[in-house]
Amino acid sequence: MDAAERLFMAKGYAAVTLRDVGAGLGLSHAALYYHFPGGKEALFLEVTERNIRRHGAGLDEAIRANGPNLRSRLRAVADWLLSQAPMDLMRMVQSDLAAFPTAEARRVMNLVNELVIQRLRRLIEEAVAAGDIGPCDPALVGGGILGMVESLNSIPDFALRRSRAEMAYELLDIILRGLDFKEGANA
Repeated sequence: MDAAERLFMAKGYAAVTLRDVGAGLGLSHAALYYHFPGGKEALFLEVTERNIRRHGAGLDEAIRANGPNLRSRLRAVADWLLSQAPMDLMRMVQSDLAAFPTAEARRVMNLVNELVIQRLRRLIEEAVAAGDIGPCDPALVGGGILGMVESLNSIPDFALRRSRAEMAYELLDIILRGLDFKEGANA
């Protein structure tokens, strides 16, 4: 499962074959069919759902373990996301899940929504309710944070001038305080 997950998350559904997965494990193509009679499709769905569940549990733990301070919780969320192989939701939606029947694709995306995006939405809602931040669209902010932090994984190591965590923290701080834009400053 781990080997298949690494391959699918790194390359995407279309670029991975069962032979690729088997080669990484020293198993034949036929042996994988024994464990996954539904073939590549079944294996992809199982490892993707496992990845999503792990992300949901990890986010819950990161948030729970960091007290009520929103900045600390958001940094813990960033740390968790950056410590994992990225889910690459854009590729998943636009490419991977396009190869599946609508019902299967919807089930996977509902799981992402339920376990990952809604968790971040609730975190933002709690901060609004506590008066820690002003009114906003919690789902938009939560989804934006997820996408923003995950996108830092796409920066090649050679192009990094500082750590991904440092960049994530700065972006989160910008979100928390706003850019303090001065209308007409450079008009």
